[in-house]
Amino acid sequence: MNNELLRTLATVVAVSAPLVYAGIGETLTEKAGVINLSLDGSILLSAMGAFATAYLTGSLFWGFVVAALIGAAVAALIAFASISLRQDQVAVGFVLTLLCADLSSFLGNPFVHKPGPAIPNMPIPILKDLPIVGPILFSQDLVVYGSFLLILLSWLWTFKTQPGLRLQGIGERPEAAFARGTNVNRLRFFYTVLGGALVGIAGAAYSLDIKLGWSHNHTAGNGWIALAIVIFGGWHPLRVAFGAYLFGGLKALGSVMQRVAPGVPTQIFQAAPFALMIVALLLVSGNVLDRLLAYLPRRTRQRVTSLVRSSPPAALGKPFVEE
Repeated sequence: MNNELLRTLATVVAVSAPLVYAGIGETLTEKAGVINLSLDGSILLSAMGAFATAYLTGSLFWGFVVAALIGAAVAALIAFASISLRQDQVAVGFVLTLLCADLSSFLGNPFVHKPGPAIPNMPIPILKDLPIVGPILFSQDLVVYGSFLLILLSWLWTFKTQPGLRLQGIGERPEAAFARGTNVNRLRFFYTVLGGALVGIAGAAYSLDIKLGWSHNHTAGNGWIALAIVIFGGWHPLRVAFGAYLFGGLKALGSVMQRVAPGVPTQIFQAAPFALMIVALLLVSGNVLDRLLAYLPRRTRQRVTSLVRSSPPAALGKPFVEE
């Protein structure tokens, strides 16, 4: 495998890390039965807060802490409005998206195009020298390594632990979970805030690692992509991570095609990953996939369907009243 291809794949893994954080954060939130549609604004505000903090203090650590707190605070507003006040989660999420985006531009104006600190690269000794996987996976930085750990931990927590089963229960059948003694609304609040903190870390990853610095609409659109990836991934951490890497690969492919066909307007290649992600969503959730799978043997069709398609949590977006 040539060096250019290895560098491209390593870049795909790196640029996909923020989407992994945001996608898995939203997956945990929606698994609990709450929809947080503020992701796009929350990522913007967190990216601004992380960069501003790192710029003023010189500390990358505090930049990530502030970003996580911003994401958690926005998610707490979602949780309070939807769980305590029983307001429409979609409407509250849209309003917060617009509010956070405007706040990021207003508060971040003094930091536009300022040079600031960046996450240093930290190749892992011995592992970085492994053939193929070494340069791709183990020549990255702490943000990327953290995304790998998050994928593993979220899968183990959700499907292999007792608390993970309770998480699935409050999103699928909250009445049954409540009957077994689970405090449904308290757990929903916890997972909404936890998911929001991960979304905040995604914002910090953009401004301190992937797209260094701060500018107006610095990460605009990536929150919506994270929401789409959650649906594409069927609310499963491993498939959500795959969706994040797929989108990263599509963006890298757009850059490659731009070099291959320099006469084509650059806007086409910049917009192509978003359009292709929509096509992928239609294939996964629409009737097109059913028609294609109809040509396969029944058992094979069932296996493929279980891999690429999942239903949302049954109680997603529905307030729960403890009685």
